[in-house]
Amino acid sequence: MTRAKTNSRLRIVSLAPSATSILCAIGAKSSLVGVTKWCADVAPVAGLPQLGDCWRMEAVEEILALQPTLVIGSVPYKQETVAKLLEQPLNFLAMNPRTLADVEADIRLLASVVGHVSDGERTIRTMRAGFASIRKKARATSGSVRVYCEAWPNPRISSPPWVAELVEIAGGEMVVHAGERVSDAQVADAKPEVIVLAWAATGAKAEPRKAYGVAAWREVPAILDRRVHVISDELLNTPGPPLVRGAGELWKVLQPSRTNSKGRN
Repeated sequence: MTRAKTNSRLRIVSLAPSATSILCAIGAKSSLVGVTKWCADVAPVAGLPQLGDCWRMEAVEEILALQPTLVIGSVPYKQETVAKLLEQPLNFLAMNPRTLADVEADIRLLASVVGHVSDGERTIRTMRAGFASIRKKARATSGSVRVYCEAWPNPRISSPPWVAELVEIAGGEMVVHAGERVSDAQVADAKPEVIVLAWAATGAKAEPRKAYGVAAWREVPAILDRRVHVISDELLNTPGPPLVRGAGELWKVLQPSRTNSKGRN
């Protein structure tokens, strides 16, 4: 990737909502000239041209027309889509965070690219303070809650590793390996007390009834206690500033006092 010589020449097309949320948080929204249709869910970018993403791109020509100096994508991506981008004379940056530390590294990287280094550090401090506040509230309750967070139901895929960290911050413990394909039996054997559905690219439209209908889960504590919850996917699956809100939502659903009023999904 070649960095533009001056901020005034930066024209960034973001094909990753996480990058869009970071750029807006660090005060670099003006550098954006194109985003995905998902970006408006996590950042104030209404009115910017909406393009495809790294999984589905209708026409690379739409990106070229915006004359970007940098195109940012993220993993997972479709190989054919990225191949089309790499065929063009474009500077392409692919982000692939796995942990909260990786998210901070991405913030620092993008802040350096756009010349907003101090704003990047401020954003990191703000996120850390948000997490610390949630952790403090979680520690005021007794015990750790066994949690299964799901990013996709078919094939069944557990939420990314950074979500496991958010679960811990919120007072829980992720009981399966994060970011991996898992079976119904593996989840059942792990005996989660709470199941959280945050299906990718569905917003808050995950379906708890499907979890309640899994035969292998009939004796799972979360099913017996009706503690299957939906959290909007952009709050858990966007590795950037939205994760603080995601951790807050996790804290809410993990609190025993909220089970009767909030757990009947």
